[in-house]
Amino acid sequence: MTSAPTWSERAVGAVVGSAVGDALGAPFEFGPEGAFSARFSEPGIGGEMCGGGGWEPGEATDDTQMAVLVAESLLERDGLDLPDVFRRFQRWAAAGPKDIGLQTEAVLSSGDPWDLAAALHFQTSQRAAGNGALMRATTSAVYFACLGREATMDAARRLAALTHGDRAAWEGTAIFHELVRVALTGDDPLSAVADTLYSVHPDHRERYATVLASDWHPDLATEFNGAVWPCLASAVWAVRTTTGYEDAVRAAIDLGGDTDTVAAVTGGLAGAVYGITAVPTRWAETLHVPLPGSEGRVLRVADMAALTRRLCR
Repeated sequence: MTSAPTWSERAVGAVVGSAVGDALGAPFEFGPEGAFSARFSEPGIGGEMCGGGGWEPGEATDDTQMAVLVAESLLERDGLDLPDVFRRFQRWAAAGPKDIGLQTEAVLSSGDPWDLAAALHFQTSQRAAGNGALMRATTSAVYFACLGREATMDAARRLAALTHGDRAAWEGTAIFHELVRVALTGDDPLSAVADTLYSVHPDHRERYATVLASDWHPDLATEFNGAVWPCLASAVWAVRTTTGYEDAVRAAIDLGGDTDTVAAVTGGLAGAVYGITAVPTRWAETLHVPLPGSEGRVLRVADMAALTRRLCR
């Protein structure tokens, strides 16, 4: 009988699993439904970590790059230093990453103070409920998990608010933090959805209750999955309707649309549920995370695992 993953194994599974999902989904971004399975109908055959669309095979996108920046700030500053996280984001954005969300770029390049930039952008645009804060949340979810529900959800909101002025983005990121926390303990995060919703801001509770319900399907989404609600909901759906990390990530990518981020969020949650041994080696072995603005550093899977273990401490 295989023993259950330890906390550390689940944490590494979450962070590496998110990065792998990101890199695997990137070449299929904005493509049609079912494109991944149409190209790779049999798992393990045909080089699934294929690259394309400007991405090398195994190359992680801004989703994982920003998650690493958050992790390194948490470790080097010994906790949540929001101005430091914002400066790291700015330095990275100024170095010209291959991909960066339009909203995130606008906030980081606005010249406004770290604690006002996102709010001022939201006042002007009234559009800030994208998944750009959710996509980078796995490392912080691991770091804050040991502090309990309220603390991890509060940290998620504060990190999300650096670039997203719409509270919807804060609450979606907070829910993800809590579901990862539950998974790291070995409990079922899907069974924790109802309790988690009690800690969601009342103005957003009903909408998240709808999309996280057990009978919700991505076909019921009323927005593109680049928005925070359907992105998180699609990840939860993918984990709910499959029985392993690999199948969950495949299901997420096959939804089409914002495939790198939906797969990154799915991979983070599924990795926390099933542990690092469930992440296929054939996917992880080519993973690499370039870090623009960091003197050419590129992290590999061993580096990501080591970073995660430090977050666990």
